[in-house]
Amino acid sequence: MPVLRGAVTFSRFLVEPAEDAPADLKRWLVKALKARAFEPIDRKSEEERASGFVELENTEGTDFSSGSISYGEYALFAYRVDTLKVPGPVLRAELNKWAAAFEKEKGRPPGRSEKAEGRASLRQMLRNRAVPGTKVHDLSWNVEARQLQIWAASRTAVEEVMNAVETAFKVKLLPLVPAAMAERNGLAEASLGPTAELLGVELSAEVSHGEA
Repeated sequence: MPVLRGAVTFSRFLVEPAEDAPADLKRWLVKALKARAFEPIDRKSEEERASGFVELENTEGTDFSSGSISYGEYALFAYRVDTLKVPGPVLRAELNKWAAAFEKEKGRPPGRSEKAEGRASLRQMLRNRAVPGTKVHDLSWNVEARQLQIWAASRTAVEEVMNAVETAFKVKLLPLVPAAMAERNGLAEASLGPTAELLGVELSAEVSHGEA
């Protein structure tokens, strides 16, 4: 849990609430989290990926009781992503073994439909045995200050969590980085450059030397 360990790899956003933001924020948070809660991959289906919100200290938990998400002025929770994929080489190896055993027993190679059935059966067997890969991204939301932090190093992961938050809570996330903040405040990008004091020189002197 990077939030509780004090990790520093995070992205910070200003939360722009919906016009009809509810008065009871805690109840609203819980309702939205439950509506977009994580659900495990159905191994009998074709899906290879599942994602959704979970409790910060229990990545299997989706009850979102007030005590599990409220930490002072912060709401803390997480976004979980599971992937379950049968590697192609593994499936082909199992299918070759099955075809060899079939031919030995029947005295002939399996037909197209038989091979398709065998492939489907083997794929299901391998899905049942496979252990899903899991990634969890922590989130901290200061509801009063309207600031949200996403703990994720990957830009792709940050964008996915952003979209999930915006969809679930009907809000808009605005990056709290200098360039974006300057644009929102109508400042020119050039104004973000270092000042003369920061550089330790007089900019006017530099210009004069350059023109000499």
